[in-house]
Amino acid sequence: MLATLLASQGTPMLLGGDEFGRTQRGNNNAYCQDNDISWLDWNFSDDAEKLLAFTKRMIKLRRDYPILRRSRFLSGDRDPQLEIRDVVWINASGAEMSQGDWTTGWIKCFGVVLDGRARKTAIARQGEDDTVLVILNSYEGEVDFKLPPTTAGPHWSLLLDTNAPEQAAGAQFAFESTYKAAGRSFVLLTAGEVK
Repeated sequence: MLATLLASQGTPMLLGGDEFGRTQRGNNNAYCQDNDISWLDWNFSDDAEKLLAFTKRMIKLRRDYPILRRSRFLSGDRDPQLEIRDVVWINASGAEMSQGDWTTGWIKCFGVVLDGRARKTAIARQGEDDTVLVILNSYEGEVDFKLPPTTAGPHWSLLLDTNAPEQAAGAQFAFESTYKAAGRSFVLLTAGEVK
């Protein structure tokens, strides 16, 4: 959930303590509780330390890749002057999602390509952000995801895989190769340089 939130357009909203796994146990009125529901425990467990490190990493990725925080709504429309689309939704075979894909109940894994070359403002000028691919696998099992080609770079480079959050970024994957997306995972790749 943190990865999806921090890779989404708009301002991410976190409640204090979300970054290290604090819970209010479903109580949305914890402000009136003077007990462990509203207190912050600063004695972090190993899991809390790992979640905090992961959250910091996601915030850094959001900062380093401006495409993850565009100030312009995504439309998916082809820019007639630049011949670029700002967003393309793809299925696990690497093809653009069809209307049928959107209405099929069994699709549990899909991706979104955010093209950094798309314009950032109303001025007809090509953007200079890196292009990223987000793979979302809500299926319980592993899915072979075919990485789509793009002219935005020579290959895809891994930035983050929630199945292996401690794994260093930088592993490279050829266009049209297969990425094994683990069950219930979020994967972020770039066609640009790893920062």
